[in-house]
Formats: sequence, C-alpha cells, structure tokens
Amino acid sequence: MIIVLTGATGSGKSKMAISLAKKLDAVIINADAFQVYEELSIATALPSEEERMEVPHFLFSFVPLNEGYNVAEYQKDLRAMLAEFAQRKKNVIIAGGTGLYIRAGLYDYRFQEEEEKMDMSTYENFSNEDLHAVLKRLDPVSAEKIHPNNRQRVLRAIEICLRGGKAKSELEQEQTHAPIYEARFFGIASERQSLYERVNARVEEMFEQGLIEENRRLVEKYGRDVPAFRAIGVKECFPYFDGKATLEETKELIKKNTRNYIKRQDTFFRHQFDIEWIEREEEILEALKLG
Repeated sequence: MIIVLTGATGSGKSKMAISLAKKLDAVIINADAFQVYEELSIATALPSEEERMEVPHFLFSFVPLNEGYNVAEYQKDLRAMLAEFAQRKKNVIIAGGTGLYIRAGLYDYRFQEEEEKMDMSTYENFSNEDLHAVLKRLDPVSAEKIHPNNRQRVLRAIEICLRGGKAKSELEQEQTHAPIYEARFFGIASERQSLYERVNARVEEMFEQGLIEENRRLVEKYGRDVPAFRAIGVKECFPYFDGKATLEETKELIKKNTRNYIKRQDTFFRHQFDIEWIEREEEILEALKLG
C-alpha cells in the first residue's frame, strides 16, 4: 500500500506521518525537495534524528550540500525505493509538500538523459531577456511558462530544443502523465489564516533554534551559490549577513515568502492530484478501512 500525505508547509505532515506509520507498520519516504540535503536542518524543518529513529525514514538528509539534486534523480530514487518495499510487502507513506517531486515519481513523467551534456557556452554572455527571446523563438509555449529571470530553466528548455529537435512543450504533450502506481492521496486541510499563524510561530521558533547561526556557518563553508540555498529560510538571510536588512526584516521576509509558497502549493495540489482532504489522522485510517 502506498499512501501520499501532503499539504502546505507547516500543516503538520511530518508528525502525522510518523504517527500513521506506527499504526500501519509503514516506512516514510521524503517528498520535500530541500529535506534531501545534509546539514540543512533548521530552514527545512527536517524531522529530528530522534523522530527519524521512531520509524524508518528514507531519502532524508542524504545529498551533500554542495551537490545538486533534481526531480529526475528523485524520480529514480523514489521508484527504486517503491520497488524494494513492494517486494518486501511493506506499506509506504510518501510525505512532503513538493508536488512536482510527488507527481514525477508516481506518474508517467519521462526525462531526457543527461549523458551527453551540450556545450551551452555560446549563451553565457546573453542577458536574461536575450536568452528568453531565444527560447521564445524556439519554443513559444515554454517561454510563456518560464520567467525570464529563471535563467537555469530557460537554458534547460533551449538545450532540449537544440538537442532533440523538439520543443520542451512538445515532449511534455507526448507524455500521458497518467499514474503508474496505485496510491491514496491525502492532504491535510488547514484554514488559511490559522495556517499562516502557525507558520509565523514556526519562523520565530526557527530563529530561536539557531537559524542565523546555522546558515552563517554553512554559507562560510560552501559559499552562496549551492542549489540548496534556494530554500526559503536561507536565501532571505543574505541581506542580513551583508548588513542590508535587520533581523526583524529578515523574519518578515521569510514569513512572506512562506505564505506565497503555500498559495502555490495549494494551487498545484488541487489541480494535479485527486486528494482526499482530511484534518485528523483518524480520517485516513477510516478511509483506508472503508476503501
């Protein structure tokens, strides 16, 4: 049995997943794009070592912080885990709020192999606007979806066009994106205002736990350009480190960016998955019994 437990940041997924796993004799597999990284504990609200010892946890805190990790790699790792636990007839709870990771892992998403990396140095000195203009010429549909300032995604879409002769949008249309695993999707429903209040309290708690100290130490160790530092709770601290923002301004920026992320999560979940929305763990247990 595969259960997906998702919901907005701060909705209580981690604790509910642990409690549910104990009752269902299940393992927990991470579905948070930043909880895969080592050392980045406070900003990502990584379950503590004690919590991860209560039931088996997988795909948590295993990628070195100075290395990249993407959705295609997650897809391979998740599917390998699912194959192993299916063979062992073990229940699985996939818990996390990164909707794209969940969808790529459980649905018919195919990624082009990265073995023959193209030389994209021609575009190194292009401005973001000029680069986006190239994409618009090659693949107008993808250009509409990708913001000009998201340079990495723009370059990737251009590379796909140049390598295969087909636009990224064409390749996406050829895929059915149908589910390839039988899974029950449960989402923790939270009233928006109370969720925001919990997020605000959690941000304050992160600072009390040493968010600034952890981020400063990691930035001094690795620099600012590692992919993991795109996580909310890290990049907002850079102006503070530079003396351009106060501690309170930094806190408020993290809270604001988290609220905006919650809105995007909600939109994705409601449009991409057939989710059974619940408020309590007992509702999941009842649904599984009746299902």
